[in-house]
Amino acid sequence: MEEFVIIVAGGSGSRMGSTIPKQFLPVHDLPVLMHTLRAFRQYNNALNIILVLPEAHFAYWETLCQEYSFNEKYTLIAGGETRFHSVKNGLQSIHSDHALVAVHDGVRPVISKTIIANGFREAALHGTAVTSVPLKDSIRVLDANGVSQAMDRAQCRLVQTPQTFRIDWMRNAFNAPYQAAFTDCASVLESAGYPIHLIDGAYENIKITTPEDLVWAKAHLNPAG
Repeated sequence: MEEFVIIVAGGSGSRMGSTIPKQFLPVHDLPVLMHTLRAFRQYNNALNIILVLPEAHFAYWETLCQEYSFNEKYTLIAGGETRFHSVKNGLQSIHSDHALVAVHDGVRPVISKTIIANGFREAALHGTAVTSVPLKDSIRVLDANGVSQAMDRAQCRLVQTPQTFRIDWMRNAFNAPYQAAFTDCASVLESAGYPIHLIDGAYENIKITTPEDLVWAKAHLNPAG
């Protein structure tokens, strides 16, 4: 089956305390998003990469590509009102009926070939493959009155990306009306009745959100990009 990745990069710099959206901030003299794109290109030079950006960012992204002589091959698609709509826009640009589609956060640049490959392999077997890691810390759940109760952390996972699926399952699931509970693709597929198969991620595969995350990325990314 053909392999596609939809890289979604619609964040802002609010929690980063920056006027520049976090996906465009430099790490080792290369914007975060370019590190992410290159990680997937290095996994497979023939991979079909779809980059979903807010249309308002197109011109700035083009300027960055020229500035950094960034010539990786990808298809650029305009994002939507929410992540759900952005992924749906990317999905609609795929015309293959026999494909596996990974969805990845543009601000998770520390992603390994092994995890990417495992996602596609497991999705081919199970229909879904959602990257996750065990919790390190204890966890408590709050009720409506603010009362907390301990939970067994062994029963919980922190969900990451990539999340990889059969394209026919994705198309069916994303035909549903948007719900606020759709926080990631796994929640969309689960709502449509598809089983969610978890695979191992990595603790270094963080989503860059705060200035501290940039420090982590600098420590784990190759300075050469």
